[in-house]
Amino acid sequence: MMILTIASREFRTLFLSPMAWTILAILQFILAFLFLTQVEAFAELQPKLATIEGAPGLTDIIVPPLFGNAGIILLLVTPLLTMRLICEERRNKTLSLLLSAPISNIDVILGKYFGILGLLLLIIALITLMPLSLLSGAELDLGKLFANILGLLLLVSAFTAIGLFMSCIAGHPTIAAMGAFGMLLLLWILDWSAGMSDQRSELFAYLSMLKHFQNVQSGLISSADIGYFLLFIITFITLSIRSLDNDRLQK
Repeated sequence: MMILTIASREFRTLFLSPMAWTILAILQFILAFLFLTQVEAFAELQPKLATIEGAPGLTDIIVPPLFGNAGIILLLVTPLLTMRLICEERRNKTLSLLLSAPISNIDVILGKYFGILGLLLLIIALITLMPLSLLSGAELDLGKLFANILGLLLLVSAFTAIGLFMSCIAGHPTIAAMGAFGMLLLLWILDWSAGMSDQRSELFAYLSMLKHFQNVQSGLISSADIGYFLLFIITFITLSIRSLDNDRLQK
């Protein structure tokens, strides 16, 4: 399939530049430090927790903060990965060659989307190895760990879809990155602003990415939260395809 061909090319291209390697190294260093900090905090609290009935366990203290911090860091990183996807092709005059090839716009958009998502899946896999390393000497709630993996996967999938759309409509990679970051940050803090007023806005609460991510993280996986992320992903991928349709019509 052309989608897999484009995705594979995009994934390989990421590792031809130092950016992907640098991002992987910095992410692992930061998250490993945060992970070890949480493990140390649990070790200090364990004697007190043992005397409290219904106290949070190892998984509750380590896994959600780790994946929550990863979500915040990836909110900053994803726009840097997606900013060049389409607008760089347009600036280098290679987009017209791509659009003149016998492939559909759906193939182009999904191929580039899955190429970036491949790198983010690798990052999630490396993050998951950290709490799994504790299984050698402790017990983990694997159900809650799976919920956090699923939540982070849905989150970065939505991040990538928005970043791809901004790359389609922006004229410069820097503008695409800034636009994607601004939109993601707004969706992240939307529920905070809703909570500042006496009358909580149900619309803001529903649109907030943070709220849905935290719901999945807690282990209460509902169709409403899954549907929210899927709707977001489908909407922005569709808008990206429409944007590329306009580019093809102008050629």
